[in-house]
Amino acid sequence: MEVVRTGDAVTLPPGLDLSAYRIVQEALTNALKHAGPAHARVALRYRPDDVEIEVTDDGDGSGSVGGSGRGLAGLRERVSIYGGEMVAEPSAGGGYVVRARLPLAASA
Repeated sequence: MEVVRTGDAVTLPPGLDLSAYRIVQEALTNALKHAGPAHARVALRYRPDDVEIEVTDDGDGSGSVGGSGRGLAGLRERVSIYGGEMVAEPSAGGGYVVRARLPLAASA
């Protein structure tokens, strides 16, 4: 696994910080369960108005298919509480991507 951070990290308000943590946790759990043999990458991008979280894997999807399917739905709800956006979909080059943008102004 690789973790990359860009921009100047800021201290996030507790609710936003917990949401960012849960996004990474759920996306990595899904990669572990569903991607098969894969490399995962977590990118945190701190920008003046928002923080973007992107978790990708290069797996082939040969892992297990079990699970309730509610994990990503729960993340979408968390992101929407803060007025953010989230995408979870297969990557163009293979694997899967979970990308969320959380506005900083909504958390102030």
